[in-house]
Amino acid sequence: MGFNSVGGRVQRFFLVVAAAVLSSCFAQSALAQGQSQGPAQGQGASIASPQVAPENDLGNVLFADQPAPIIQGIAVTGNQRIEAETVGSYLPIQPGMPAEQELLDLTLKTLFNTGLFSDVKVEMQQNGTLVVAVQENPIVNRVIFEGNRRLKDDAITEEIQLAPRAIYTRAKVQSDVQRMIELYRAKGRFAATVTPKVTPLPQNRVDVIYEVDEGPRTGIAKVNFVGNEVFTDNQLRGVVLTKESRWWRFFTSNDNYDPDRLEFERELLRQHYGRNGYADFSVTSATAELTPDRKDFFITFTVDEGPQYTVGEVRVKTTLAKLDNEVLERFVPIRSGEIFDGEKMEKAVESITFATGATGYAFVEVNPRLTRHAATKTIDITFEVNEGPRVYVERINIKGNVRTLDKVIRREIRLAEGDAFNRVLVDRSRARVRSLGYFQDVTIEEQAGSAPDRTVLDVSVQEQSTGSFSVGVGVSSTENFIVDLSIEERNLMGRGQFLRFRVQASSRTRQVDLRFTQPYFLDRNLAAGGSIFNQRTDFRESGFVRDRFGIGLNAGFQVSEFGRGGINYLLTYDDVEIDLFDEEVIAATEDPLSLLVPGASPTSVTPFTDNGEDFLNVRANLCDFVVQSVTPTCESEGEFLTSLVGTSLSFNRLDDPIRPRRGWRWSGSLSVAGVGGDVNYYQAETSAAYYRPLIAGFVGSLRGRAGWIDGYAGDEVRLSDRFFEGASSFRGFEVAGVGPRYIQFRNNDGRLDGQSLGGNAYAIGTAEILIPTPLPAEYGIQVSLFSDFGAVGLLDDSAKLLNDPQFADRFIEGGSLFNLDFDGNGEPDILPVQDAFSLRASAGVSVSWNSPFGPVRFDFAEVFMKEDYDQTEGFRFSAGTNF
Repeated sequence: MGFNSVGGRVQRFFLVVAAAVLSSCFAQSALAQGQSQGPAQGQGASIASPQVAPENDLGNVLFADQPAPIIQGIAVTGNQRIEAETVGSYLPIQPGMPAEQELLDLTLKTLFNTGLFSDVKVEMQQNGTLVVAVQENPIVNRVIFEGNRRLKDDAITEEIQLAPRAIYTRAKVQSDVQRMIELYRAKGRFAATVTPKVTPLPQNRVDVIYEVDEGPRTGIAKVNFVGNEVFTDNQLRGVVLTKESRWWRFFTSNDNYDPDRLEFERELLRQHYGRNGYADFSVTSATAELTPDRKDFFITFTVDEGPQYTVGEVRVKTTLAKLDNEVLERFVPIRSGEIFDGEKMEKAVESITFATGATGYAFVEVNPRLTRHAATKTIDITFEVNEGPRVYVERINIKGNVRTLDKVIRREIRLAEGDAFNRVLVDRSRARVRSLGYFQDVTIEEQAGSAPDRTVLDVSVQEQSTGSFSVGVGVSSTENFIVDLSIEERNLMGRGQFLRFRVQASSRTRQVDLRFTQPYFLDRNLAAGGSIFNQRTDFRESGFVRDRFGIGLNAGFQVSEFGRGGINYLLTYDDVEIDLFDEEVIAATEDPLSLLVPGASPTSVTPFTDNGEDFLNVRANLCDFVVQSVTPTCESEGEFLTSLVGTSLSFNRLDDPIRPRRGWRWSGSLSVAGVGGDVNYYQAETSAAYYRPLIAGFVGSLRGRAGWIDGYAGDEVRLSDRFFEGASSFRGFEVAGVGPRYIQFRNNDGRLDGQSLGGNAYAIGTAEILIPTPLPAEYGIQVSLFSDFGAVGLLDDSAKLLNDPQFADRFIEGGSLFNLDFDGNGEPDILPVQDAFSLRASAGVSVSWNSPFGPVRFDFAEVFMKEDYDQTEGFRFSAGTNF
């Protein structure tokens, strides 16, 4: 039917009316939507229509198709701090564009999204000017916290968005409140509430006040496990971090409920079961239920242990041309027949990656494939090694280092921009940066680069304090009392330099030293440093006092990824005084010389008086009388200048530098004294250690030390340069209690005693087993069984002249300076100088506690192999603190 007919004209009329109604509905809907944008943001906004048709002009409404007016100019009003040009730069609409409804709506949304404005209005004027009226958000003057005691202001400020001079918005306030509540929940305070308040100030500024009600602390009443049969509840409680609340756990925060921690607990349980062969283990649920009194939580883990698997066939399949399967299988630390261990899987992947990288394959994918056999409860493991896609490091970004220089961090990263990406080197880089000790946390994240074969590494660090001023006091069986004052900076001026000034005093030692080290001298991998020190030590077991002043220079360099070498120079001035007898003994003796030589004339020495100067003369004259002949100690008295050059080499493959559980380390040094000075000797020392996990959390270790010193160019080794072992270095023996001794008398208990002479050589080993304790790890208590064994001795022949009767008879009738005829038969029962390089051994228990007040250590030892003249002790302790 055509529109020219009557019916057509009627149909046309109704269609036009329907179109007008629909158009009106769409316009009202669009207007309502535009006006609702402000309230959604918590703000207000409006759009003035560019043109409104008269209500009584139905013909225009129905048939007019008028275009939107053209914007002739834009005017910004209401702005105070923000320039009109800045507001205009945010606008998606510009002069010359039509003022269409969609563009005006987009303008409102864009301005609100900047977060700078609390209200925006857009209105089109008759002259073609678009007026943008804004109301700016206020500026935050201060952020104030009230009622917070458990969380300090600084800790909260780091986590929230609002800060002084920031732009205030309601959305930021709501976000800050939620974040503060999360922080308190992480501290176990689920009843905490935060109420924000805003105080208006002149010049469109506000003070934001957060009123905090921390509420009571929510603890852990019980940690339960459901479904576990292989491991007891107590064993699994030792695996997870969450601990049951107890009164003695006031130094830990793991005894409160943290919902974020539960996911980590799942992973810890999975790793624990995976290490013990339960490859199908899963945590089906982890729930927290609040107690009726709303003070504590019940934590329940429901587990499905599954069967325990042993390892079946272990194979490696590779498509790499330079390597075959058998070669790579040698790097897999998994053997057929042993209990399946998930950790060994990860170590096998790492070992294969290193092996392939060493042969030139930087882009390798190692995919372990497990084939389970339920009937035999075995798992076949196949490592598929293929060349992966090549990816290169495009850029390395350092973030979070507000104090430490970028280069200090970059020089520890094993990758450089442009290198092939290597996951193992990334992990190694993170470990090296962490080992600096400058940062509380270190993370390395991968970001997409500018191309598919490019990656960006973001190294994020969190700085921590590296300087300290400490005053320490302590007691020990060796030193009686210790007072220590130290000023130390491990990251001087953010350059990684080390500086320390230390003063220490005890009943035996007084020491002052200043040390400085530059770890990367001239921006090369070369450490350089120096020290200056003064030390006065009373070696009462050996009868001498040494006052030493010295300066030292040292340099260290990298010889491999895990090895370092070094050279050093030491110049010392020693003033050694021989103190053969206790002052009280000499003071009580009318004839001091008779202590050494029975029957000698007292006129051969300066008469003894209470005057300290005369007392020193007696000691000097006693040595003058005998030193020309035979004593093993007096020849070491005097002033000596030692000029020493040394070198060292060390390798360290321990998994942890403080509490190792696996790995090994070795070090060796060689020194030569005689590059100038008065003293000539060679000295060599070495030490090694090996750690290995045993069953049920036990850790075994073997450690050993050895040293040798010998004079040259006519010089013998002086008393003060020899090796003295005992106490903490050889448990079960007193300080300098093991090794050569100048026998002078027999104690009341029948033990031979006298001056310790030290040794020219020593070799000492330790076998130790670290015992796991049921106490939480945060207590810092360690218990171990140990056995120390070794030998000390090999003096120069000149130090044992008293043992030669023909030589001794020239001076004293009877062949001895001391009366060693204990049985009264007229003959000495023992040679004066005892030097048996024989095996000594002890065993016992050691308990150490890293307490909040300082380190405490107890050693209980029993000696079962020794010489008669060795000095033993069954118990030794030490304790100290810093404040």
